[in-house]
Amino acid sequence: MIRPRTRSGWRRLSVAVALYVASLGIAAAAKVTTTVGGVEGELKLAVLAGLELNQYDGRDVSAAQVRRLYDRAQDQVAAALVPYGYYDAQVKGELKESPEGWTAVLNVVPGEAVKVGTLNLKLDGEARQLRPVRQALRAFAPQVGDAMSHAAYERGKTAIQAALFASGFLDAQLVTHKVSVTRGTRTAVIDLAWEPGQRYRVGETIFEGAQFDDGFLDRYVPWKQGDFYTQEQLLSLQQRLTEADYFSMVDVNPDIENAQDGVVNILVKLAPAKRSIYTGGIFVGTDTGFGVRGGLERRWMNRRGHKMKSEAIVAQRLKTLSTLYTIPMPGTDNRSFNFGANFRDEDTKTTRSKTTTIVANETRQWMGFTRTLGLKLQTGDFEIGDRKLAVIRGNSTVLYPEVGLTKKNGDDPLFVRRGYSFNVTARAGKKDVLSDSDFVQMRADAKYIRSPAPRQRLILRGTIASTWASDFDALPPDLRFFAGGDRSIRGFGYQTVGPIEVVPRTAPLAPVGVVIGGKNLVVASAEYEYYFTRNWGAAAFVDAGDAFSGTKYNLKIGAGLGVRWRSPVGMVRFDLGFPVKKESKQDAALAPNVLDRGLQIHLVIGPDL
Repeated sequence: MIRPRTRSGWRRLSVAVALYVASLGIAAAAKVTTTVGGVEGELKLAVLAGLELNQYDGRDVSAAQVRRLYDRAQDQVAAALVPYGYYDAQVKGELKESPEGWTAVLNVVPGEAVKVGTLNLKLDGEARQLRPVRQALRAFAPQVGDAMSHAAYERGKTAIQAALFASGFLDAQLVTHKVSVTRGTRTAVIDLAWEPGQRYRVGETIFEGAQFDDGFLDRYVPWKQGDFYTQEQLLSLQQRLTEADYFSMVDVNPDIENAQDGVVNILVKLAPAKRSIYTGGIFVGTDTGFGVRGGLERRWMNRRGHKMKSEAIVAQRLKTLSTLYTIPMPGTDNRSFNFGANFRDEDTKTTRSKTTTIVANETRQWMGFTRTLGLKLQTGDFEIGDRKLAVIRGNSTVLYPEVGLTKKNGDDPLFVRRGYSFNVTARAGKKDVLSDSDFVQMRADAKYIRSPAPRQRLILRGTIASTWASDFDALPPDLRFFAGGDRSIRGFGYQTVGPIEVVPRTAPLAPVGVVIGGKNLVVASAEYEYYFTRNWGAAAFVDAGDAFSGTKYNLKIGAGLGVRWRSPVGMVRFDLGFPVKKESKQDAALAPNVLDRGLQIHLVIGPDL
């Protein structure tokens, strides 16, 4: 035996031995790979997630370590499949060693799943009769005959408990929750029982952090004190306060800790939003051309919640200046009085007009709609026809009452995947009562959006309108119907679709026709969008319709392709449209300077609804 003679010699020997032992450990370590067969889909994912051996995939392990992990694999696979109803899973496999490392091959035989043989859901009294609770009970899974999925079982329990809470049973308790499994018959018995307790009613609604007079926010509360508590009503209040645009933060919750004697107060915590909003920017639209806009919005003018909004637009073919003052009124129907004025200077291929409009109306929530009752006074000069040949010139004054119903619903205001909008308007004017013609007009617009798959959207829209007038020539362009353009029939120019009036001219000039607008309007559109990334997509569309007078119409059809971009400032739509079915040859010959028969570019920036 060799013995070191000095202390430094002992140190050198110790280091050498340690390095030798370490080198033996490294040589013995190797990577391990796990392969699982016999199961697919979520069962395979569950097995891999439950395997400790799989967690070492691609890592260096020693021979002793990999054998210990492999020996525990069978029990781990069996345990991973139990939540899916497989209580007798078997595992066959082998552990192979090669120069590249270790390979664990596991072949899983899950066996026959345990199925639910008996399902007992016990819930007595008034609670079981309420619609949300009935729906949760009917939707409970697993049902009799289904595999005993533990995850579905837990989700079903949670859904019923949530439905009870949302319906006002704030003390509801699950007093029985038992699953009995008989492996011999591969059946399970589920026993669940709830004690709902009393149903709570709403007490006082307490607002904290508001910038308004006491009582002002009561107008947004959709319940009366003493009504039964429901989670749906709380969500409705939160939505109303958010849409009021007064607050940057809205938090609505029941004060459960202090609830007593079947009464729970509602706590509403608020934080004021920025009071003044200034807007401005450059925009472009194929109907209006390039332009700039600027605006000022005062979200509240005083402690009574009055609002004011003003906006100016200067574009190539449109100039507007508008202001609107809103006075909220007490009550739970979101009632308000609105007063406004608008100046509009518009110049298109078919019309030119300069009008001033004064508006006074009342809006409120009514049977699920926003109802508007008001009065409009409009006066100004107008020309209808080609820029070089105006058929109708006039200075009109029209005073008319107007009623409107609007309803809008969408899951995301910036990018709607599931939503709709509906608007119907009726107006009428009386000659000699500050109007130049008797008339009655109605219009309805609808839009429907659905997402059949995560990257797809289907958008349908339609418009139908009609006018009766004792002197149609006296009506300004705003009260006539034209079709064509970005939001009408793409593939046709803005306001270039409508009845054509023939104008005789002195020889040798031939008669010419100009689009004068119609009494009736029908438009329909179908559009399909597919998104390749989160923000970029493509669209295909077909639009059809006509503006006409009388009962005969010549259906125009436009189709095309487009690009969609979910930009930071909103949805941008760039479309190329072309006419599939155009105007008649006679109309095309009469109005060659107005009718657009070739490829049209359409650009729109704005929300879906």
